[in-house]
Amino acid sequence: MTERPKIKILLIDNHPLVLDGLKAVLETFSHIEVAGTAGSAQLGLDIGGQVRPQVVLMDINMPKLSGIDAIELFRKELPDARIVMLSMHDSREYISSSVMHGAAGYILKDVSTDEIVSAVEIVAAGGTYFSSGVHDRLMDRRPHDVGDTLTPRERDTLGLIVSGRSNKEIAEVLGITPATAETHRKNLKKKVGIATTAGLIRYALDHGIGGKTE
Repeated sequence: MTERPKIKILLIDNHPLVLDGLKAVLETFSHIEVAGTAGSAQLGLDIGGQVRPQVVLMDINMPKLSGIDAIELFRKELPDARIVMLSMHDSREYISSSVMHGAAGYILKDVSTDEIVSAVEIVAAGGTYFSSGVHDRLMDRRPHDVGDTLTPRERDTLGLIVSGRSNKEIAEVLGITPATAETHRKNLKKKVGIATTAGLIRYALDHGIGGKTE
């Protein structure tokens, strides 16, 4: 059996117990390498420049420089790293701000270790991940405006995009070709007036449209 390639991650949280506990459990997975830990976003930037992680798992509420404000700095200094926010808060404002600044995922601190690992795997592979609790919170808001004009197939496609699915995966779920999935993606962007997939995801989150990641 082929061994899975290691995913190098950087953990950032200003609570030492959380940091140590998370590091300990993640290191029990053979394909996860905790390349560094930091108690502040600024220190995380410094360490990140040295270890070059694939995924940065970062708390939101930290002194001096918040996790959300640090996202753009990480994207500038470590353009190849993918950012996942780890938080106790499930407010839409935090989630939308994280996505707007460039985060690829948002998970709550009370999820299982297995779900955190799933998030890391999906994000490292280029997808996006929002934990089930985050998804449930987002779905509290009813769709409105342009969202009301989306066809059922477009809404299904958008939900799968939010769940981090590729065109090939969307095609498999919906029983269509990858080319058709890409056409749906382009039509969605045109209909809501958004040019990027990240912007499309933020639109979906703001309008309570999304798909729960399995």
